[in-house]
Amino acid sequence: MKKPILLAVLAMVFACKEKPKENASQEAEQEEMEAVQELEWTVLFDGSSFDGWHIYNGEAVGAPWKIEDGAMIFDPTLNESEGKHFNLVTDNEYTNFELSLEWMVSEGANSGVMWGVVEDEKYGEPYNTGPEIQVLDNIGHPDGKNGPTRQAGALYDMIPTDSTAVKSVGEWNHFVITINHKTNEGSVVLNDNTVAEFPVNGDAWNEMVSKSKFADWEAFGKFRTGKIALQHHGEPIVIGYRNIKIKEL
Repeated sequence: MKKPILLAVLAMVFACKEKPKENASQEAEQEEMEAVQELEWTVLFDGSSFDGWHIYNGEAVGAPWKIEDGAMIFDPTLNESEGKHFNLVTDNEYTNFELSLEWMVSEGANSGVMWGVVEDEKYGEPYNTGPEIQVLDNIGHPDGKNGPTRQAGALYDMIPTDSTAVKSVGEWNHFVITINHKTNEGSVVLNDNTVAEFPVNGDAWNEMVSKSKFADWEAFGKFRTGKIALQHHGEPIVIGYRNIKIKEL
């Protein structure tokens, strides 16, 4: 073999040997970056306890809520207080954040995820203060027939959703809800599809509220800092939430 050809072959061999090291280095950097990003998230529900949550306006979480297969489930068969609402709220308050969670509904179910919720006896329900991202059986619940501002993924009664992004009853859906008052941006990603975008304060927010059913509600959407709520709407229907985590912005 001539010397130039030999040198070329050796160069190719060494290049091949080095490439896996480069790939391994890139993979390690990617894993490290993902680990750092994961540390930015705070787990709000780890599937094993209701630590960090309570019933709106004060009670500890108990029946008819239960933990089953790593999810918090509202079980109507455990409900001995007909007509009472068992809304869940976080112990802590948040202002700017990304909230990631999974949700599931049974046929005819209605629920929602709210932010900026203030607990006070003068506010009987979380929705008196907190705007809501709708959680719904779009087909089986009557509200689903009232248009896209009332369907799953909508900013309730204000910003419409894309109803094609939601999964069937009994399947788990994934939300990423972003609320950022610093940039005046809010959004909802449902099953990897951005289904709603909206302002969260200022004149644009006020105008949006003025055109909704909340126009004359004194405290609605007034609090930039508040608790996150998971709504029990009152119907004797199964709803579930799991894998809940938050990243403050």
